[in-house]
Amino acid sequence: MVVSVLEEMRIKSLGVIDDAVVELSSGFTAVTGETGAGKTMVVTSLGLLLGGRADAGYVRVGAPSAVVEGRMALPPDAPAARRAQEAGAELDEGALLLSRTVSAEGRSRAHVGGRSVPNGLLAELGEELVAVHGQTDQQGLLRPARQREALDRYAGEGVSVPLAAYQDTYQRLRVTAGELATLTTRARERAQEADLLRFGLDEIAAAEPRAGEDAELAAEAERLGHVEALASAAAQAHGALAGDPADQEDVDAVTLVGGAGRALEAVRSHDRALAELADRLNEVGILLADAAGELAGYADGLEADPLRLAVVEERRALLAGLVRKYGEGPEAGLDAVLAWAEQGAVRLTELEGDDDRIGELAAERDRLRAELTELALALSEARTDAAKRFADAVTEELTQLAMPHARVQVAVRQTEGTESDEADDLVELQGRHVRFGPHGADEVELLLAPHPGAPPRPIAKGASGGELSRVMLAVEVVFADAAPVPTYLFDEVDAGVGGKAAVEVGRRLAKLADVAQVVVVTHLPQVAAFADRHLVVEKTNDGTVTSSGVRLVHGEGRVRELSRMLAGQEDSELARAHAEELLATAAARLRERGR
Repeated sequence: MVVSVLEEMRIKSLGVIDDAVVELSSGFTAVTGETGAGKTMVVTSLGLLLGGRADAGYVRVGAPSAVVEGRMALPPDAPAARRAQEAGAELDEGALLLSRTVSAEGRSRAHVGGRSVPNGLLAELGEELVAVHGQTDQQGLLRPARQREALDRYAGEGVSVPLAAYQDTYQRLRVTAGELATLTTRARERAQEADLLRFGLDEIAAAEPRAGEDAELAAEAERLGHVEALASAAAQAHGALAGDPADQEDVDAVTLVGGAGRALEAVRSHDRALAELADRLNEVGILLADAAGELAGYADGLEADPLRLAVVEERRALLAGLVRKYGEGPEAGLDAVLAWAEQGAVRLTELEGDDDRIGELAAERDRLRAELTELALALSEARTDAAKRFADAVTEELTQLAMPHARVQVAVRQTEGTESDEADDLVELQGRHVRFGPHGADEVELLLAPHPGAPPRPIAKGASGGELSRVMLAVEVVFADAAPVPTYLFDEVDAGVGGKAAVEVGRRLAKLADVAQVVVVTHLPQVAAFADRHLVVEKTNDGTVTSSGVRLVHGEGRVRELSRMLAGQEDSELARAHAEELLATAAARLRERGR
């Protein structure tokens, strides 16, 4: 069965590291070395592989870029493997290859399974594959939001299901309340807009314009303004075509064309071409006669009408006024006015319906607030139930970490509303007005009573540096039982711890390694002694770390490294004896658990 394991990392030109290969395995791996040797670069490297923020300051001085490559063994059906393949990545013999490059200018490139991907995909995969814990993560645990996230993660579906329902309702309430606020605050502007639309629509309706009417009136005005010239021209044209019946000697076009046609008719039977010309002349004669008749009718129908002309001009002026007011836009003329009226009527209907919409939104808001109140109460109850179990589990772990009298409590309480809060940000829970947000109405706080008789206090105030390290480790061990990730990386989680407590930290890290891969950057020999695999980061004489600078130690080499960590002297007989004793103690503890 393939399990998810970070098998190897190659680090090049990152900080003090010139070129190093970190070979890892399942179980518990300890990474040690002298101060400044580059141990923390292991954490930094993995952070980059998991989509962490790139910084040009990471790049080794003089190098064009820093490169981190990792190889993660994954089952093909693992969620991270499926997500990577959806992005076009390919598995290499059951392993996913990750790569991150940071240039000296600060530019960053990411690759997954041979495919260039956004850095966000690395971060998404990292959430599934690795949990990184360092000194900054300990400080993060002090933040209420992180403590709430920790409790929710531990509770699993007991909280995630009501939280999802709450967040869906919360989002719908924010949208509804926002739309209601917009409509309410713009009431005056909407009323003014509606009044202007009514005035314009009434003005257009009173005029009763027709599509194309402006063009028709323009043509009529042009004709009425030139009646005499039109009549004179029509009479002259008619005379040229039909002649004057009172003048026997007058020659007109109809008579001339008719005479030409008769001349050809007499001989058309002798030549087909001439017959065709005779037909064409007959057609011309008919057309001329028709045109002469129409000209006579046109001239008779023309009549100067100053009153009609005045009416037409008055109507054109009215329509022109409408065009100036409402005819702007891509369409020109009266058509634009009619389009404005159509759109304005629709908009007016919307505005007049806003009052009804405000009532509907207010009712919907009240309904959602009532629903949100019930969901917030259910969410609080789920968290309170999980808090007791979570606190008991962490307390039990602290007992195993040389804090036998420590007690952890998880306080779940609601934030009381204040006069400065918006009404829409308050719900009533059990007779109190509390402020709610996207994660519910709860504040979650870890409280620690380090010894009997001590009142529970927030861990930020009630825990020393070493105690805080152990609390965080206890929390992670509890998480591993509830929702483990494949790999845990701890950067000096044992800071501030020594003596017996350090031994217990090592033992609990080894226990965590029963269910996941654990990599620990440590300065404590009591912790390193429990590791299944021990890597030492060493500098060369010029202060760099090369590929041979990350060394796997075992046997005598491991005793020498633990001796150095204990006394600063690799060959101290006393330190060697203590180192061997630590290894024997760790081996005995591991055998008790079947490792």
